[in-house]
Amino acid sequence: MITKIKIHGYRIYKKFELAPNKKLNLIVGANEAGKSTLIEALTLALTGRINGRGVAEELNPYWFNTDVVADFVKRRSIGVAAPFPKILIEIYLEDRPELQELLGAANSDLPVKACPGVSLEIEPNPEYLEDLQAWAKAPSHLLPVEYYRHEWRSFADKQLYARPKQLSTALIDSRTVRSSSGVDYHLRQILGYSLEPAERAAIAVAYRQVKAEMSERLKDVNDRLSEQRATPHGHPISLAMDQSARSSWEGVVTPHVNDVPFSMSGQGQQAAIKIALAMSRHSTSANFVMVEEPENHLSHTSLAQLISRMEEMIGEEQQVFATTHSSFVLNRLGLGALLLVGNDSYSKISDLDGETVKYFQKLPGYDTLRMALASKIVLVEGPSDEIVFERFFCDIFGKRPMELGIDVISMRGLSIARCLELCAALDKHVAVLRDNDGHAHDDLRAPVAQWLADGRRELFIGGLGEGATLEPQLIAHNGEVVLRKVLGITPAADLGTWMTREKTEGALRIASSEIKLIAPAYMSAAAKFIHG
Repeated sequence: MITKIKIHGYRIYKKFELAPNKKLNLIVGANEAGKSTLIEALTLALTGRINGRGVAEELNPYWFNTDVVADFVKRRSIGVAAPFPKILIEIYLEDRPELQELLGAANSDLPVKACPGVSLEIEPNPEYLEDLQAWAKAPSHLLPVEYYRHEWRSFADKQLYARPKQLSTALIDSRTVRSSSGVDYHLRQILGYSLEPAERAAIAVAYRQVKAEMSERLKDVNDRLSEQRATPHGHPISLAMDQSARSSWEGVVTPHVNDVPFSMSGQGQQAAIKIALAMSRHSTSANFVMVEEPENHLSHTSLAQLISRMEEMIGEEQQVFATTHSSFVLNRLGLGALLLVGNDSYSKISDLDGETVKYFQKLPGYDTLRMALASKIVLVEGPSDEIVFERFFCDIFGKRPMELGIDVISMRGLSIARCLELCAALDKHVAVLRDNDGHAHDDLRAPVAQWLADGRRELFIGGLGEGATLEPQLIAHNGEVVLRKVLGITPAADLGTWMTREKTEGALRIASSEIKLIAPAYMSAAAKFIHG
């Protein structure tokens, strides 16, 4: 299993280091945070290939970190010596007997430590050093990659020319899974893991026999063609089946689903089949499985079925890396596997209490991903609290919370303690609002005190002398006359009863009213705290 990943100078990553979970890694992050780049870098270092092609074929200037390149160009432009930009990706592995041929200390760890691993380094080619130096006299932001070379080596400092068999890797990209050629490179690779060597050999022999039979059927045509002598030297032309390696059965024998060619199946079905094949316990499975956004192209029901299969099939000897934008995937597979990435940093919550993980797994529809991705969070008890708080925040600061990067999330009856534990694990800046429900503040604070942090995570509770819930708090701070006007309630109706019965409707009327209300003290304090 991979114990550590280092990525230096590759695309968004200037200097990144990650210690993944041993079994399952759910990679989340904002757009352009580097989720797909992490999968890409892993695949490059483990297989020496990307998009089914070798590094040398795909290498381009945009692989290099723009900040590193910009710094190099700036320094060289003013005559300051600066080393040429490089890319280094290192994969550190567990010290296991089957990985001994990859064992060594040819890595960047300090102090030096021997362990199995592989590295991919893209650096200037010494043979073109003069050309590079000439180019560097007037450098541009597009590096001349033609003067670069790549070194794919094991930590034993041995050159790698093909993927080591111990590092079998499957990549399933659900975003662009359809293949116009029938069987794409990744599916051929996955099918290869699903067939035993004896089975592959038997199919190859059978296919060669079929081609030989076809050649026999061409005999009459070849007899006639032999009389034409069409070549310059008068040699006869004949037709025969290609028996070379390039026409092997893998490119002709294609999988079918319900008698429909795989390439013509729905994209969601293609992704699900690839995942199932890659993770099957009944085959020589891939050691490392990379899945890009498994939720793509799937209905909610189909996604639920796929996630259930993934849960069942994750093997003890497999390490899975999956990117996702789905709270359903995140909750169902387990928040404990979450890796929140952002440029050169990440957060890991593998130490989250097991009961909390199970709690959210039972609520796969809850939008925990919003909590994971928000920079500042306000947790409120229900939709009416959310609507009213946003109006008060806007009255105080002149902008809605979201405009300032603050996400107001309704817990919809969820446990405050569970939500706070998740936020604490991710070290989020959080304000939690709740009713006092007639209880002393100290009694309400005690169950969640371990996840609070001064100036970082605070609990704000409605005043005890102003009502047990939001509605009487509003009445206490604004008076019945003003609230009746805002809500359009006649004197004949009981204000408190109407507001309690029509919570959401009342909140919507407050939000759209031209009259500004006075915010209850705990809401005002929460708004000022989270605003900073």
